[in-house]
Amino acid sequence: MARPRVLLLITLAETGGAQRYVASLLPALADEFEVVVAAHGDGFLAEASRNAGVRYVPLRHLRRPLDPLQDALGLVELFRLFRRERPALVHANSSKAGILGRLAAVAAGVPVRLFTVHGWAFKAHQGLAARAYLWADRLMSPLTTTTICVAHGERRAGLAARTCRASRTIVIHNGVDLDRPRRRPGPSTPPATIVSVGRLRAPKDFMTLVRAIAALEPGVARLRIAGDGPERPDVATEAARLGVESVVELLGTRDDVDELLAGADLFVLSSESEGLPMSVLEAMAAGLPVIATSVGGVPELVREGETGVLVPPRDSAALAGAIRRIVGDPTLRDRLGEAGRRRVEDEFSLARCRQRHVEVYRAALRR
Repeated sequence: MARPRVLLLITLAETGGAQRYVASLLPALADEFEVVVAAHGDGFLAEASRNAGVRYVPLRHLRRPLDPLQDALGLVELFRLFRRERPALVHANSSKAGILGRLAAVAAGVPVRLFTVHGWAFKAHQGLAARAYLWADRLMSPLTTTTICVAHGERRAGLAARTCRASRTIVIHNGVDLDRPRRRPGPSTPPATIVSVGRLRAPKDFMTLVRAIAALEPGVARLRIAGDGPERPDVATEAARLGVESVVELLGTRDDVDELLAGADLFVLSSESEGLPMSVLEAMAAGLPVIATSVGGVPELVREGETGVLVPPRDSAALAGAIRRIVGDPTLRDRLGEAGRRRVEDEFSLARCRQRHVEVYRAALRR
């Protein structure tokens, strides 16, 4: 008997939290379903698909920026893809793919349409773009078999904004592989090493992080940022303007993030908007204390004073104060890091996350 064909769709194949989420599901899904992955480009996700033994389809017209002509071409491209592949289920991820993918799936007669919210676009954008995403997600809500939110906060936000329906919306927290190198506890040699991971573009806010580093006393800490993006030149310029370019390293895209985390003393996430960030989960799994902005689902991961410290977004002074506090107290660092690792083991394992998704697929296909 043929296995049901499922198609996982995301806007871009580049390295990112949503892409790592999709990649993490592939081995479990491939055991039970015929899996196809589609995205723009031939980056991280294409390689992850090949490693998992599933077929990858590169898309030409699906792009992140709002563009009426390009989006119309992307919609037609997706419609043709779904008509050709005839999946029983389409699982869309990221804002643009979520909207165009669900619409094209309905038009192509795909019976099951899932959408994972990694962070509502109407919260991450401003002005016209925010309103456009808000209304588009409202229109797509009736067409969605199941909406998966990665955090309870995102579900509450979606229900309040009428971009999802309570009876069709569930929460599945992201999961992380626990088999990874871990930070060694104990005092470290100054300066303390701070690591941050993410794409250098909004809603990540590396400018505030660089300003926080500049507010610290000389010799207290150095910052290593793993990731790339259109705002990299701006971040480099700001570091030079503030005179901290010697202690701020822009590493670009790296394939050794696990080792970077294990070799650090502290992880910092300074974002203006988030869903349930994979980077924070990975840092906690590595035994790192975490300082993060209190946005989206972050408070569902980082418990204030237990596994890390929460600060307001866009507040470099508060961020600098939190860094100063944790860097200056090795005992606190160890306690927070060890508690974070235990929390991930108890509640955010990759095995649990994968099993929940397989169960959702099975139930949706039965209906």
